[in-house]
Amino acid sequence: MTATHSDYRLSQLDQLEAESIHIFREVAAEFEKPVLMFSGGKDSIVMMRLAEKAFFPAKIPFPVLQVDTGYDFPEVLACRDNWVNRLGVRLVVASVEEAIANGIVVDDGKTSRNRLQIGTLLHALEEGGFTAAFGGGRRDEEKARAKERVYSHRDEFGQWDPKMQRPELWSLYNGRIHEGEHMRIFPISNWTELDIWDYIGREGIEIPSIYFSHQRRVFERDGMLLTESEFNPTRPGEEASERTVRFRTVGDLTLTGCVESTASTIDEIIAEVAVARVTERGATRGDDRFSEAAMEDRKKEGYF
Repeated sequence: MTATHSDYRLSQLDQLEAESIHIFREVAAEFEKPVLMFSGGKDSIVMMRLAEKAFFPAKIPFPVLQVDTGYDFPEVLACRDNWVNRLGVRLVVASVEEAIANGIVVDDGKTSRNRLQIGTLLHALEEGGFTAAFGGGRRDEEKARAKERVYSHRDEFGQWDPKMQRPELWSLYNGRIHEGEHMRIFPISNWTELDIWDYIGREGIEIPSIYFSHQRRVFERDGMLLTESEFNPTRPGEEASERTVRFRTVGDLTLTGCVESTASTIDEIIAEVAVARVTERGATRGDDRFSEAAMEDRKKEGYF
């Protein structure tokens, strides 16, 4: 038996990229009105790059949707706009502020903006008539996300039932839905945080500057370093100071922590992530610390 020439073997990144591109093309062919959920974070940016490759030289044939909490990092929003303008895609912004003002969600002063994204997102999907929504979830991020398939069925209320998922044998996906239902699609399910950084480095992908080491005024709360801001004032006993930090994940700045780090290049970040023993969500996302099932509870309600 003739051995395969080494030149014909795909690297791990090439295999992951090929699988993700296949998923993007399958969804574009199968669903009437898909949309790409785009936060401006590293995972959704990698998905934008994959979608760009999947349909090149044509433009990406669906819009991108961002759920804006009103508490997003300005560096992230700037990077989002750069990607949208460069690729010429249509950006749909679902604003939590507007959803509160219009009575779509209720701000009781206790519920986090991150949780208020659920009703805001479901309303935007229903209003836009979207039948499939690409998300940047990875199975290594959190236990609930490890339960989810590539095609994740949502009922007419936007809810997810982890016990009612469809089999995905031989990479065959069942996209059948009824009126009012939609599908969440996760093209990078099989990627890890390290794969994401390797790909960003290989492709020379633009990401928000806050992923790299920088000086920032932060304070400690619940074991996390949070950004001092008008939306996130310090409480009695908390004291802000300037430290050298970077973010492993980005989101609502009132709940997203940073880590002390001097990693200022992709290679240095890769070396740091390679020895990390806690995922980025487990280490720096306050909304995942309310309970062990916090993420799963939100996903059942319609969280991405």
